[in-house]
Amino acid sequence: MTFSELLRNAGPLLWVLLALSVYVVYLAAARAQALSRLGQDASALIERARAVTAESGPAAALAEVDRATDLRASPAANVLRAGLLRADRGPDASLAAMNATLLAEDARLYAGLSALGTAAQVAPLLGLLGTVIGMVRSFLVFSTTAAPTPAQLATGISEALINTAAGLVVAIIAYVARNALRARADRIAVQAERVREELPSWLSRPLAVGSFRPTADTLPEVALSFDSLPVGTVRG
Repeated sequence: MTFSELLRNAGPLLWVLLALSVYVVYLAAARAQALSRLGQDASALIERARAVTAESGPAAALAEVDRATDLRASPAANVLRAGLLRADRGPDASLAAMNATLLAEDARLYAGLSALGTAAQVAPLLGLLGTVIGMVRSFLVFSTTAAPTPAQLATGISEALINTAAGLVVAIIAYVARNALRARADRIAVQAERVREELPSWLSRPLAVGSFRPTADTLPEVALSFDSLPVGTVRG
């Protein structure tokens, strides 16, 4: 029996497993490409923003982050931008904005991983179902033939074994891809969480010495009044 004959004898469940394998490969490749785009290292931008925040304040640091157009897709940069946008309202408001942004970034990072996990669980069950169907076909031969030949039994047995093997192969691919992509997403998320933990401490520090220069708008107004002076205190 050739390989093409084995495929024909495998039954319809094999085509379901083949379609599932195509979906798994496509989803894994798409998520790998997305994580490659999201995983740009923002460490240098974070350090620049920290230094600018300490020297000139959060507004200048926000301008520095906005200039980094190549990191607009980075979750760490987006969390940093959200925190600096609310820095004028205090550390609590900044932290709340970063938490909300981090939830949105987590949804982007881990999108599709649950589908790969589901495929890793369903594929062996489909293979097991094909195995059961193949074994049932093999035993049905005894109901029509008292002494079935090996060729008559081979159809059901081949269906059982091929579906089992196909289900395991799809499950292994999906499981390995899911774990690899999750590890990559975890590394990206750690950098974003680092920003969330560190930015409130940046905002609570005073500006560097010499970074504040009073202007006419910041100088306090002093009103002088001579109405309270007693008469005769001014002598010509």
